Amino acid sequence: MIQRSTRLDAVHYELCGPIYEKAKELELEGHRITKLNIGNPAPFGFDTPEEVTRSILDNLRHAQGYSDHKGILPAREAIRNYYAAKGIAGIHTDDISIGNGVSELILHAVQGLLNEGDEVLVPSPDYPLWTAAVRFSGGKAVHYLCDEASDWSPDLNDIRSKINSRTKGIVIINPNNPTGAVYAPELLQELVELAAAHNLVLFSDEIYDRILYDEVEYRSTATFSDEVLTVTFSGLSKNYLAAGFRAGWMLVSGNKARARSYIDGLNTMASLRVCSNVPAQFAIQAALEGYQHMQDLVLPTGRLRQQRDVCYEKLTAIPGITCVKPKGAFYLFPKIDVKKYGIANDQAFVLDFLQEQHVLLVQGSGFNWQQPDHFRIVYLPELQELSQTMDKLALFLQNYRGTGAATQRQLIEAL
Repeated sequence: MIQRSTRLDAVHYELCGPIYEKAKELELEGHRITKLNIGNPAPFGFDTPEEVTRSILDNLRHAQGYSDHKGILPAREAIRNYYAAKGIAGIHTDDISIGNGVSELILHAVQGLLNEGDEVLVPSPDYPLWTAAVRFSGGKAVHYLCDEASDWSPDLNDIRSKINSRTKGIVIINPNNPTGAVYAPELLQELVELAAAHNLVLFSDEIYDRILYDEVEYRSTATFSDEVLTVTFSGLSKNYLAAGFRAGWMLVSGNKARARSYIDGLNTMASLRVCSNVPAQFAIQAALEGYQHMQDLVLPTGRLRQQRDVCYEKLTAIPGITCVKPKGAFYLFPKIDVKKYGIANDQAFVLDFLQEQHVLLVQGSGFNWQQPDHFRIVYLPELQELSQTMDKLALFLQNYRGTGAATQRQLIEAL
């Protein structure tokens, strides 16, 4: 038998995992599945702004060849100006790399830093690609607690207790996926000071930095220090509703002189894949410098804001479910009373819901949460469908008493 690499043994991505595969089987049987497993705006009627798609079409003739391995200059200049306006100092276009979505760049950033056994502090719950990237790179993902009782803010004492001589970096996801938390500037300042004290790299995932509600205050992590090496990630997928374009970017800021070797490694990683998707690079300047359509969607009268509110209200009206109201992104991460519903395995719970009501969710353990008491909902469907979906969940739970005793083998057989 030809075996897969053992590096993949600890790599999981439940957003497209076994239950997603089960959903595809149900589709082939003729069932319509409501897919609330992944933040993919297009299937729910969100269109990329016209000027962004037009920029790609107008420049197709200029996109036939390779670009510079870091990306076309006009796009990198637009990214530089975007972050300079936020208050990040000392940015040069050479500090920016454009990639095939943020996912590719996360892998580059982690692989370029870690040696076997090195550790990175990753939030729990997390966006699971971060944990997967660290493990695939030969490192150890050490999960720090985000405290639900404190609006899902990182627990600084827990972070401090987990830093040791093998720790190389801290991952910050803000606005957060899966919780929707937006971190207070005071908390970010403390995280930056902690990184400075231990000479750690800060990886700041800011892919949702324009999807903010209730006039919440937001600042980019890199604005708090000119010394701490910070790698900031964002792209077109969420803020500009262009997930399929696969256009993301990575900015290195802080004391770059002390990180020349690491930065050289990032340059090597970028050059190995020659360049990223060139047509999509032409969308970046138009997106960043054009009208910001997302600001309309998050207003009290905006579609995303209204969907968040309806989903939150209907969800928390279900007995046994509580939820911290998200301040950013487009996810809720509710808590379910596992005793009331007899849930011992959260994967079994979301599988049961899928098979009965044909709605696809992701269990909390898929985000490296250690208890079987959470799940994530994507609130991208239009109001009517979203409301009906929450009604399906309420109906499902009325008589649900779990497959709590299901063994892992039984679950695997069901999948």
